[in-house]
Amino acid sequence: MIKAAFFDIDGTLVSFKTHHVPESAIRAVENLRRQGVKVFLATGRHPIWVKNLGFEFDGFVALNGGYCTTRTGEVIYKQALSADDFKAMLKYQHEVEPFACACVLDSQIYVNYINDIAQGVYNLVGIAAPEIRDIDQFADLPVYQLIAFFNSEQEKNIMKVMPHSVAARWHPDFADVVPLGINKAVGIQHVLSRYDISQDEIIAFGDGGNDIAMLQFAGIGVAMGNAADEVKASADYVTSSVDEDGIAKALAQYIR
Repeated sequence: MIKAAFFDIDGTLVSFKTHHVPESAIRAVENLRRQGVKVFLATGRHPIWVKNLGFEFDGFVALNGGYCTTRTGEVIYKQALSADDFKAMLKYQHEVEPFACACVLDSQIYVNYINDIAQGVYNLVGIAAPEIRDIDQFADLPVYQLIAFFNSEQEKNIMKVMPHSVAARWHPDFADVVPLGINKAVGIQHVLSRYDISQDEIIAFGDGGNDIAMLQFAGIGVAMGNAADEVKASADYVTSSVDEDGIAKALAQYIR
């Protein structure tokens, strides 16, 4: 029996083409909640970047598992980046190669600068770019995630100076840098403990590389039709794309 469902947002619930949740998905999620199934968003986004999805939900597995809350904001679990790693990243920015980087704090997000690559990503997901600030000022504050606009080749060098962190990537132009050991599956485990739900009682939906751990962990892992092959290989079931009613079709297979 399914007691909880976890949904990635970008490319899973929200279409990259329309920047909206398809009506079929809204109806399917509302049906879940009517049946008593808890619904959570499992996303790389911070909760402040989640608005007007069209349905009610019960909580967040945000920042790729590093910041989990109830719908009302009660913190279930949170884990900040290593302060040493953050300071090493700042040093790299000053001494080796600057790159656009947004810092996610408890309730704010700031970016050091915006370039064409960063703006293109924000346009893709339909989010306004964060306010520009000098991110050196956050060296002694808890930073939970970096939205780092570097490619996979740059990532190799940058992550060498951040040994207690890991880059979670679902797009070639940027990665979410989170504490080592953090992923959506880890965050989900904390949520399940809070609500006394077991691993085999959940279904999870995703389309990106940062969803693989979640899909492998869930009792039922569903990859969207628009997902990469490695994501599909990690799932129990592959549905159609977000723009082809993939969520509604998959839920019809498992939830009556």
